[in-house]
Amino acid sequence: MDVWRRAFVASSSVRFETVDVFSSHKFGGNQLAVVLDEQRRLSDDDMRRIAIEFGFSETTIVLPPKSEANTAWVRIFSKDGDEMPFAGHPNVGTATVLAWRRSIFGKEVRGTVLLEEKAGLVPLELIEDEAGGGGGGPP
Repeated sequence: MDVWRRAFVASSSVRFETVDVFSSHKFGGNQLAVVLDEQRRLSDDDMRRIAIEFGFSETTIVLPPKSEANTAWVRIFSKDGDEMPFAGHPNVGTATVLAWRRSIFGKEVRGTVLLEEKAGLVPLELIEDEAGGGGGGPP
C-alpha cells in the first residue's frame, strides 16, 4: 500500500504532515492532514477549525494515548469539522506518518500500531519496505 508524503510543516504549537494515501505519486490518492498535538495544546474547537481550514475529506489529530498500552489517541474530522468515529484511509495514513517518525510519545513505533478512536481500538500492522520505511515516501 502506498502513501506519498507531500509536506511537513512545523509551527510553534503543533506539527503536521499532509499525505496522499493509496498513491505512489504526489497529488494522487486520498489527501489527508495528520496533525501531531503531542502537548495537547488544541481545544475541540481548534481541531474542528483546523480540519475546516485544510478542507481535505478527513484530517486526523494525534494525541497522547489514554492507555499506555496503545500508540496514540486519534480524532478524525471531516472537511466540515464534524468528528467521525472511524474512517479507513485516515487510519492508514496516520499509521504511516507515525511509522515514518519511528517514535511518538517516547515509544518506538513498530509492528502493530494501536489507535484509540471514538469507534474503539483500531489495530494496524506496519509492513516495512526493504529500506526499513513505510513505503511510498522517504522514511
